[in-house]
Amino acid sequence: MKLNKDAFRDYLQLEKKYSLHTVNAYLNDISFFEEFNKLHFEQDGIENSNYSQIRSWIVSLVDDGVANVSVNRKMASLKSFYKFLLKSKQIEVNPMLKHKALKTPKNVQIPFSEKELGDLIQSIEAPVGFEEVRDKLIVDLFYTTGMRRAELIHLMLYNVDLSSNVIKVLGKRNKERIIPVLPIVADELKLYLSERSLVEDIQDEDYFFISKKGLKLSESFVYRLINSYFSRVSEKVKKSPHVLRHTFATHLLNNGADLNSVKELLGHSSLASTQVYTHNSLAELKKTYNDAHPRNK
Repeated sequence: MKLNKDAFRDYLQLEKKYSLHTVNAYLNDISFFEEFNKLHFEQDGIENSNYSQIRSWIVSLVDDGVANVSVNRKMASLKSFYKFLLKSKQIEVNPMLKHKALKTPKNVQIPFSEKELGDLIQSIEAPVGFEEVRDKLIVDLFYTTGMRRAELIHLMLYNVDLSSNVIKVLGKRNKERIIPVLPIVADELKLYLSERSLVEDIQDEDYFFISKKGLKLSESFVYRLINSYFSRVSEKVKKSPHVLRHTFATHLLNNGADLNSVKELLGHSSLASTQVYTHNSLAELKKTYNDAHPRNK
C-alpha cells in the first residue's frame, strides 16, 4: 500500500500539479479509509475494497456528525485514488464508478456593495508609511484584479511589470495568467516599491509583499487584514479575500463585462466556475428592469 500511496503522491504533484496542501489532504483521506477498513473488515490496504465497504465508511462518517461537504471531499480523494489505480492497471474495476455525492446546501457568497468599497477606499485614501501603503495596496489589488489570496502572497517582484501595467500570477495547478493593472493602482504599486526599498534586512527579497521584518506575508495575516478593514464599513458576517474576489467579479458583471472576460481574469478553467458569480448580477439586472420598465410604474 505504501508504494501505491507514494506513486499516487507523485501523480498528484507531478502530473496533476496539485498543491502540497491538496496532496496531503488526499493522502490523509486515503489513510483514514485504510484505517476504517482494517478495523471493520480486517483488510490490509484498500486496493481491493468494494463499494459496500466505502458506503459503510460514508454511513460511519455521517453518524459521527461529519458534514456532507467534508464527506464529499473524502469521497473525491478516494475516487481520484481508484482512478489512478485503474489508469496504472493495478485494478480492473473502479468501485467508485457509480458513486453519487451527498447533497449539500448551496452557500451564496454575498459580495460587498460598491458603496462599501467606496467608503473603505475613501477612509484609507492617504496612507502614510510602509505598512499603511502596503495594506491599502493589498485591498485595491484584490478588488481590481480578483486575484486569490495565495496568488497575492506568492506574487514575485519580477512578475510586476510597471512598464506595461500588468501582473503575472501563478494560479491553481501552476497556471500562469496576465492581469492588467489600472493606472491608479499602478501608481500605488510604485509608491509601495518606494516604501519597500526603505525596509531593512529583507530576507524574502523575491516576494513582492513583505512584512516590516522583511518576511513573506502569511495567509492568516492577509485574512485578518481584510477582515479588519471591512469591519469598518460592512455588517456582513464573512469578510475575507475570497469575498473581495467575488466582489470583483460581481461588480464587473453588473457594469457590463462579459462572462468570458471575467473567466479569463479570474483564471477559471471553465465557464461553469465563473457562472456562480452571475447570481448577484442577475439580481441587479432584475432590480434595474423592475425600476425602469414602464409597465411596472
